Amino acid sequence: MKPGQSFTYEFVVPNAGSHMYHSHHDSTKQVGLGLLGAFIVEPKVKSAHDDVDVDQVLILNDGAHGYTLNGKSFPATQPLVAKLGQQVRIRFMNQGMMIHPMHLQGVHMRVIAKDGWPVPAPWKCDALNVAPGERWDVIVHCTNPGTWAFHSHILPHAESEHGMYGMVTALVVNK
Repeated sequence: MKPGQSFTYEFVVPNAGSHMYHSHHDSTKQVGLGLLGAFIVEPKVKSAHDDVDVDQVLILNDGAHGYTLNGKSFPATQPLVAKLGQQVRIRFMNQGMMIHPMHLQGVHMRVIAKDGWPVPAPWKCDALNVAPGERWDVIVHCTNPGTWAFHSHILPHAESEHGMYGMVTALVVNK
């Protein structure tokens, strides 16, 4: 297509849930530069997991802009903010080329979906490996007030001798 033109894609989505899109032309370069995004399909019938107070997409990438969360490296990353007692759904999407074990301190995550499909038996963890191309949905029940570090547990992706950088943010649970 030429610049300024548009095209409408029509397709049937096989399942509701967390999905993503990215370039398939020179994708190593273009995805690394940010030609990507989240694609959320709402369910026709809501489940208990769909009743959350905060719904947050967290796109992981390790391309030309370094180690990023939603296109930003720490200290430019935005913290996730919730009130005490709220439930936060985090939709991890790895658009990068490396695995990223995402670690949340102070509060556990309950894994509820993988690649847009509900998991048969949700489980709790404080670190979750997110491989390239994977999507994971977790619920965090904010029972512990404070500011909690949230980062890749491959430490060179989150810190150096000069301090924190890259795949670092925080979960702020306000009273």
